[in-house]
Amino acid sequence: MKKLYETQATATGGRSGQVKSENGVLDMQVRTPKALGGANDDFLNPEMLFAAGYSACFDSALNLVIKQQKIKTGETSVTVKVAIGQLESGGYGLAAEIHANIPGVSMEEAQKLIKTAHKVCPYSNATRGNIEVILSVSVN
Repeated sequence: MKKLYETQATATGGRSGQVKSENGVLDMQVRTPKALGGANDDFLNPEMLFAAGYSACFDSALNLVIKQQKIKTGETSVTVKVAIGQLESGGYGLAAEIHANIPGVSMEEAQKLIKTAHKVCPYSNATRGNIEVILSVSVN
């Protein structure tokens, strides 16, 4: 792979700690969510950060595909729901549900666009075959 950009972040304290990007723009506390034994849901957690990154990346890939195919649409949006769960092996894993809204196109065209974006998106390429990913799309 030819690198086009790279960045890094450092975490201390695991799920009850701090995460900071190398440039300092991201400098936040993370906490365990209530569902996993944390006190509350008032802080960021790794799953939220993953969902945020995946949704931004997928929407960018979707818009690249739309532009390359010269299709006129309204403003797209992508929502990614991330779940963490225990694997049969005893470890932990993630699952993702990606929902894209692509106004101004037919459902058939929207389904083709989301499938193509899933092939282009770096997060999708990084997770393919490793986690369950469910795609859905709407056109309103």
